[in-house]
Amino acid sequence: MKRKKQWLAIGILLAAALLFNLAARSFGGFAEWYASAIYPVWVNTIGRLLSPLPFSAVEFLLYGGILLVLYWLARGIVRLAKGKRDAGEVMLSALKKFLLTGGILLLVFTLGGGINYQRKTFGELAGLPVEKSTAEELKALCRELAEAVNQDAEGIHRNEEGLCQVDGGLRGEAVEAMRRLGESYPFLSGYYPKPICVSDILSYQQVTGIYSPFTLEANYNRDIPGYNLPHTLCHELSHLKGFMREDEANFISYLACIFSDVPEFRYSGNLTAFVYAGNALAGADAEAYREIRSGLSEKAEKDLAYNNWFWQQFEGPVAEAATQMNNTYLKANSQEDGTKSYGRMVDLLLAYRRSRQP
Repeated sequence: MKRKKQWLAIGILLAAALLFNLAARSFGGFAEWYASAIYPVWVNTIGRLLSPLPFSAVEFLLYGGILLVLYWLARGIVRLAKGKRDAGEVMLSALKKFLLTGGILLLVFTLGGGINYQRKTFGELAGLPVEKSTAEELKALCRELAEAVNQDAEGIHRNEEGLCQVDGGLRGEAVEAMRRLGESYPFLSGYYPKPICVSDILSYQQVTGIYSPFTLEANYNRDIPGYNLPHTLCHELSHLKGFMREDEANFISYLACIFSDVPEFRYSGNLTAFVYAGNALAGADAEAYREIRSGLSEKAEKDLAYNNWFWQQFEGPVAEAATQMNNTYLKANSQEDGTKSYGRMVDLLLAYRRSRQP
């Protein structure tokens, strides 16, 4: 009877996850209804409960899970060695544990973020239609971003090496930046982002931050270059507010940063946006890009050079494997271009620029 109940529980969990995903993909309006009516309940309960913790709960749950798996393996080996159970029983028990755990995680992932991939885009909700843009529009965008970067580059805090440095109020200002943006877009604002204690785990994957749908936490890599920290925190908070697509989270983060009262946040948002827009311009008109880039502040260039050096340290098989896994994950969640979807931020930047034109 116990075994039948275990298999029944596995079937229910997997079926529920499958049905929710099918509903989100197949029935128009379901994902948007869930994202606006049900998902906030999880954020306002689980997210609110875990938000005050100064550390990432999912990080320590991960370590605990690894220890639990090692315990199960050791226990199974001991029982086999003592002849208390045969190999078939041990394998069947392991399979049930694996499927039960997998079913729970899949359902929690679906409810904590998976359905939100199918919701309306931020561009649709914010009235920012993405259209084809001319090379001239892209040039103008890059010039404006470069000017904005230069304006704040001189007044921000820098360390002894001349690199952008953010102070201890980083987490609070990220939340305030999102709250302020929420005055214009009521569906935004959120709880505190969490630093990953062993951030090397993310660095070797070349990841700046990660949203956990299992604990509803916005986690960030605390080791990344200072100029990128504000944008990363707001990016992960955008996921927490139910916007899972990477291009949208990047754009939402840009908006939150540039409307901040803290110059380091404005600098981070504009410099990150310049990198995306500049890369697009370099592919469309290399000469125009070189001309605009030549006018970028030397201090900003120093931050960008350090950023390149930082990530080069972690290049290798682990980073390549992580990129491939991320690519597969994004495609599985309706971001058909995989990691290339990060480049779509430029279309939103151009749409936003058009919306501000008289």
